[in-house]
Amino acid sequence: MLTIGQLAAFAGVTVRAVRHYHQVGLLPEPERDASGYRRYGARAAVSLIKIRTLAHAGVPLSRIGEMLEADPAAFATAVEGIDNQLRAEIDRLELSRKQIAQLPDIETLALPPEVISYLDLLREIGASEGIVEGERDGWILVAARWPHLIGPVMAAKRAQLEDPRLVRLYRLLSELLADGTADEPRLVEVADILAALAEDAYDAGELTLPEMARDEVAVSLLDAMPLEADPRAARLLELLRERGWTGWTNLERLPGSDERS
Repeated sequence: MLTIGQLAAFAGVTVRAVRHYHQVGLLPEPERDASGYRRYGARAAVSLIKIRTLAHAGVPLSRIGEMLEADPAAFATAVEGIDNQLRAEIDRLELSRKQIAQLPDIETLALPPEVISYLDLLREIGASEGIVEGERDGWILVAARWPHLIGPVMAAKRAQLEDPRLVRLYRLLSELLADGTADEPRLVEVADILAALAEDAYDAGELTLPEMARDEVAVSLLDAMPLEADPRAARLLELLRERGWTGWTNLERLPGSDERS
């Protein structure tokens, strides 16, 4: 007769595994002998080896009990079903491997090529990596929510970079991010540029795409990004409001603000 440790060693499993098989009802738990120990015989060893063999083959523990009691035909049917499940899992894992291998680096993860190209343009006009990083995260949200709009939106954004005011805006924001100070003159200049750009877009009917403006959840997430990233964004919103504009992603003219800032 074997102790639980001797049984586990003979069958090539751990004592913890034997106890777990007891708990789930796969291996009967013997009564304790007069010395207070549980003793296992040959039948327990045979059962444990069968359980170990099936478990190592990939059979779920929930299926092992029925397979141990099955006749040859039922056992073969169960094996075929489990084999089909394993094949499906292998196919899923192979697909995952292919998808993992095709993932870009972390800097461009979840971004379409049009956005990556635009971010490179921002670097070329002098935007800092901190500003580019903030833009990148914002475009991840946009691309996830409106993938069909990325093409036309990016074309418009690239065209806007021809405007020297926008170039100046990105450089100012980069300077502010770099020095970390609440530089009021530069914040005022940023607000002036944003208000002027908003005014031009408003006059041209290009302020915000209706489909984007109606999506309150996405807009709220995009609006939260600058506020979460930099407390000075709140002051910038105040300055924009003084110039007749409210909002961030979905910029809107305040009632009664009809004159150009």
